[in-house]
Amino acid sequence: MNDTYITINNIAEGYYTEKRSKFYAFAHHVTSADEVKELFQKYKKEYYDARHVCYAYRLGPDGAEFRANDDGEPSSTAGKPILGVLLSASITDVVVFVVRYYGGVNLGTGGLIVAYREAAQDAIAHATQEERSVEEQLTYTFAYPQMNAVMRIVKDMQPRIIAQDFQTTCSITLSIRKSLMPQLKARLDSISFQ
Repeated sequence: MNDTYITINNIAEGYYTEKRSKFYAFAHHVTSADEVKELFQKYKKEYYDARHVCYAYRLGPDGAEFRANDDGEPSSTAGKPILGVLLSASITDVVVFVVRYYGGVNLGTGGLIVAYREAAQDAIAHATQEERSVEEQLTYTFAYPQMNAVMRIVKDMQPRIIAQDFQTTCSITLSIRKSLMPQLKARLDSISFQ
């Protein structure tokens, strides 16, 4: 079971120029489409004098949620090449924006595809990539006398403690790598039979 994925952990910049058109690329780590919308508005406002702000993103550990936006460029000449860079780099939870300043000479569809791809690749080349693990959460409820056994398992397996409540009935919410979840569940379930 593959429970890791590659993303970036910094804001990276890239640049490409062709026939006086300038392409500025910005790569960000994101976790939701709402974050992408906020960043898009920020770049539209900051680069108000630019002709286009095109982008593509992939979200989720498997990159299943994705989108490409041409922002007025001819269809599939901007967003798709940027998305292609994300796919070939096998990274997710990433958005790349490319801001274009028109240089007065039409590049044609082939030229646009190359320019957007090159700018996006330059940004990704300057990004710091990191491997992250896919985690699952589990809430376990138990009687107070079982506290030591539960905490021994927590100490041994090192899940992150998200929440805990030690009242009359105790409960603890844990987060652990997806591949380790079956083992954690089995060990906690075995406490009930002690």
